[in-house]
Parts: sequence; C-alpha cells; structure tokens
Amino acid sequence: MNACLDLIEMNVREEVAPREVGKRTYLPAACYTLSKKEKTSFCESLKGVKVPQDYSSIVKRLVSMNDLKLIGLKSHDCHVLMQQLLPVAICGILPKNVRHTITRLCLFFNSMCSKEIDSQKLDELEEEIIVILCQLKMFFPPSFFDIMVYLVVNLVREIRLCEPVYM
Repeated sequence: MNACLDLIEMNVREEVAPREVGKRTYLPAACYTLSKKEKTSFCESLKGVKVPQDYSSIVKRLVSMNDLKLIGLKSHDCHVLMQQLLPVAICGILPKNVRHTITRLCLFFNSMCSKEIDSQKLDELEEEIIVILCQLKMFFPPSFFDIMVYLVVNLVREIRLCEPVYM
C-alpha cells in the first residue's frame, strides 16, 4: 500500500492508485498478478514438463497443484526454471509486455551461463540487461528492487574478468 501511495505522490503509474469504495480501500491487481485460473495453467504447464534424466529434479514433483506453488526447489532447479522453463510456462498467461521482459531476462541468464561467450556479445548483453531492468521497473513496485536485483548489471563485467561461469 505504501509503495503504491509513493508512486502516486511521484506522479508515476497512476493506474496502481488505491480505489475507495465506501469505507473500504481496494488495490487494483498488478499486471504481473496471476488469477487462480492462470496459476493453474502455469502449474499444469510445469507439471507436464519432461526433462532428460539427471538434467534437473523431476519437475512434476516440485509442483503442488493443491497450493498452486512450486515447492522443494534446489538451487539447480531454480537455474533450470529461470533459464529454460519459465519462458515456456508463462507463454499466454501474462500480458505481452510483461511476458516479453521476463523472457528477455531469462535469455540473458541463459547467455551468461553458456559454455562460450563471444567478447563482442558481452557489450550487447551489458546494454540489454540495463534495458531489461528499466522495463522491469515499469511493471514491478519499487519495493521489489533491492541490491540483489541491481547486482545483475555486474555479471557481464565479472564474465569479462573471470571467463564464463558455465556449471
């Protein structure tokens, strides 16, 4: 609520302004908020994924259809989800602009973790991540952006200094 009020005070994103109906105050759903039907579709798409043996955990065991959540993910599972499965799972669920930005972020991480990276491509990736973060700022509230989100910008520089981080 405070983040929405801060945005209104700054004259930014007035579509997230709280609405007064009688004695109650309602916050409109954010563009990245999923309805129950959309969550079900997302979880069903992940539950149907089959991956090669030892590629990651068996994804269908990580999906709880009762709670519509992902449970018990290990670090490697999060990497696989972020780099490979998330763009497929959100296809057709989120609005196009949000989906496109999240997919670009997933492709960025996929590029960062490849076996070989062309040094000329690093400049493009560095510019790309800045644009992606700016686009994310258009959709997510300021409270989402802590220092961990901004550390992504340093990944390209780290790869220049230390070589690719595959595996």
